[in-house]
Amino acid sequence: RYFLVGSNPAETKYRVLKIDRTEPKDLVIIDDKHVYTQQEVRELLGRLDLGNRTKIGQKGSSGLSRAVSAFGVVGFVRFLEGYYIVLITKRRKMADIGGHAIYKIEDTNMIYIPNDSVRVSHPDEARYLRIFQNVDLSSNFYFSYSYDLSHSLQYNLTVLRMPLETLKTETTQTRQESFDIFEDEGLSTQSGSGVFGICSKPYEKYVWNGKLLDAVKNTVHRDWLLYIIHGFCGQSKLLIYGRPIYVTLIARRSSKFAGTRFLKRGANCEGDVANEVETEQILYDASVMSFSAGSYSSYVQVRGSVPLYWSQDISTMMPKPPITLDQADPFAHVAALHFDQMLQRFGSPIIILNLVKEREKRKHERILSEELVAAVTYLNQFLPPEHAIIYIPWDMAKYTKSKLCNVLDRLNVIAESVVKKTGFFVNRPDSYCSILRPDEKWNELGGCVVSTGRLQTGVLRTNCVDCLDRTNTAQFMVGKCALAYQLYSLGLIDKPNLQFDTDAVRLFEELYEDHGDTLSLQYGGSQLVHRVKTYRKIAPWTQHSKDIMQTLSRYYSNAFSDADRQDSINLFLGVFKPTEGKPHLWELPTDFYLHHKNTLSLSQTRRSYTYWWTTGVLKHLPLPFDEVTCAENRRKLTVKKFHKYEEEIDIHNEFFRPYELSSFDETFCLAMTNSTRDFMPKNVGIDPSPFTVRKPDETGKSVLGNKSNREETVLQRKTAASAPPPPSEEAVSSSSEDDSGTDKEDEGAVSQRSTPVKVTDTGENTKITETVVQSTKDVYGVNLSDVPSEDDLTIYARFVQLGQSQHKQDKNSQQFCSKHHLDRVINLIPISSFSQDNIYEVQPPRADRKSIEIFHAHIQAGRGNMQPLGKDDFLMYREYIRNRYM
Repeated sequence: RYFLVGSNPAETKYRVLKIDRTEPKDLVIIDDKHVYTQQEVRELLGRLDLGNRTKIGQKGSSGLSRAVSAFGVVGFVRFLEGYYIVLITKRRKMADIGGHAIYKIEDTNMIYIPNDSVRVSHPDEARYLRIFQNVDLSSNFYFSYSYDLSHSLQYNLTVLRMPLETLKTETTQTRQESFDIFEDEGLSTQSGSGVFGICSKPYEKYVWNGKLLDAVKNTVHRDWLLYIIHGFCGQSKLLIYGRPIYVTLIARRSSKFAGTRFLKRGANCEGDVANEVETEQILYDASVMSFSAGSYSSYVQVRGSVPLYWSQDISTMMPKPPITLDQADPFAHVAALHFDQMLQRFGSPIIILNLVKEREKRKHERILSEELVAAVTYLNQFLPPEHAIIYIPWDMAKYTKSKLCNVLDRLNVIAESVVKKTGFFVNRPDSYCSILRPDEKWNELGGCVVSTGRLQTGVLRTNCVDCLDRTNTAQFMVGKCALAYQLYSLGLIDKPNLQFDTDAVRLFEELYEDHGDTLSLQYGGSQLVHRVKTYRKIAPWTQHSKDIMQTLSRYYSNAFSDADRQDSINLFLGVFKPTEGKPHLWELPTDFYLHHKNTLSLSQTRRSYTYWWTTGVLKHLPLPFDEVTCAENRRKLTVKKFHKYEEEIDIHNEFFRPYELSSFDETFCLAMTNSTRDFMPKNVGIDPSPFTVRKPDETGKSVLGNKSNREETVLQRKTAASAPPPPSEEAVSSSSEDDSGTDKEDEGAVSQRSTPVKVTDTGENTKITETVVQSTKDVYGVNLSDVPSEDDLTIYARFVQLGQSQHKQDKNSQQFCSKHHLDRVINLIPISSFSQDNIYEVQPPRADRKSIEIFHAHIQAGRGNMQPLGKDDFLMYREYIRNRYM
């Protein structure tokens, strides 16, 4: 037998699974549903170890040995022999959302379950295993123990705000199910003594190991079920004057009709389209961690192939194979199924941004546009006008070739109109500053305004032919526009507008380019060919050679390796199940019938051609049906009541881990891009705001080099409102920065407690001061009056007289000052018999003898001289061991 022991992060509560290894082809798993303490698990494993030893008393013949340590179970899979278990053996933290860690799978291990004694070997088993392992789980697969990655942030936080009465009726009372290791954040009840924990079912479309968990889903406790997504996850830190704002990008690739570029085009009979990816950008203030108290905002958009029956024949070995429509669909049956799914998940309006070519010498991409227009026009006949599908055609390739038009300016106009229609999600009401100083664009914003903030209703669906290069640039522009609104809603900028060449947009652009490259590699076999810089027409000349190499790489991948990748995806996702006596996966001429279920059996129920949406969806629009409180959605939730001090809902302990020794490697494992470190120019005296437009040649790596650079820096320092003025002309024109530093040290050496004030006469000296020191308008934003009033002058004169009568000048320091041409300096040195604790000096606190001894021992320990342990130390250590391990 195999025993699978799982624990919570604190290692205080455990569960045990027993896996039978005597069955050659069946999976027998026993879950006793009992929650063990650490001591109980040790005793259980000790008894098993003792009972399974061949000879009692011999240490070498241990009956129980550890096979592998893992971070989670991906699932169980069977080909033609017995079952394998797939375990995550390495992980890396990629992002953090409200204290919930998101991990990337770094390595996995497949273990064959049945014993060698009962194994029935099959000649094709090794080949299937090799095909299955072609899906590299260490590339862009993500999971989280406590956050549902298959749903959007809006869904996860909307579920948390469900009415209290609803939760009380849904609460499960069974004692066995009362513990949950990976519980989401809870909701406080009115009494304050109890907390409701909610766990929702994952959205199956974006779960990639759903089929691998089907074998155990109904037999084991749901804490064992770890759902993984495929796509992209990246997080960057935007520092706004020291305030940390985390920008997170999560892309979920659909597991339905999944595959490679030319082998998966269009849609299948169930309305699932190829290369469908949901991209969500999450913005939150990292200084407050909790979902209930923090400020969170998100915006979702979708990409996917044109929802029609179409394909491209790659047997011709052409770079651009001709597009063919495979089936006539006069009633837009496939498009109806696809948009019905979108209405349920996102609400209305659904906006289609179609970027395919409109004018071509030979009809190629235009075939798709004409068919899509016809489908949308047909479907809109039956929808209410306010919830109609909005169709925006825009030939991006034509605009790119034109020298008169700026592609990104036009995209920015489209992005503004889209974000205004859909709105975005934010979990807090509008800031008071936006009520005091309302912005015109803010008042026109769509979406749904509720008491707790704003909800995004509807979604933008972008497509070109491949949904890679053009689509990524369009999504970046819409994301940039939404980011400005998100920053404005959190009170971080004064207008919902972001300029190019600012640190914030550079950081966001890099995040989107990584996102585009990753998705392009998964579907097309190469990185992006055309980037944002290409469309801005500021890409360096070396970029063209890179583009050619990426095009060749994509062509090679599509021609030679895509078929093998498609087979492995079909096997991994359970689309193809190996069966004795039936053709093998590599013997199939096509996988068409695997993805189109209606080719094998006719469905008994036929959908209406006019009422093409699911019942109940239209009633709740513009809100998405999935987020509405109704009986059908409540069935997808598991609700449990906890005491508010229970460990499994304590997000503070989960995140900060006070129970374990911290190490730098684990604490700082999240190597995050930082706007200040990676994008802000390193020049002295520049404005540190990430919303200041920089010069195109300025990057985070630019350093003060030659003299001209230094002169530019001085100009920047003069214009930057937040920077202090340079001390003198000499410091500016000095040959190195160290010289100016020594000048400052000499000035400071005049008197450690004195404030040197240079009183200048009228004349040339005044002009020099004016050229160096900034005006008060530049520094403080306020014009001070030139001449003080008579009352102010009188008060100031009295203050100076008091100072001169209470203090006398030190002759030595005065002589020292005269050497440096600093006349008339008042040295503020106390002459009265004050104690040491006054406005000039502070008496240091007295430390007792024991504290001094502890400090000396600490210093000695740092030098390697350890103090002998006393009796109290031994007692304390023994008590710690007893509490921790016994």
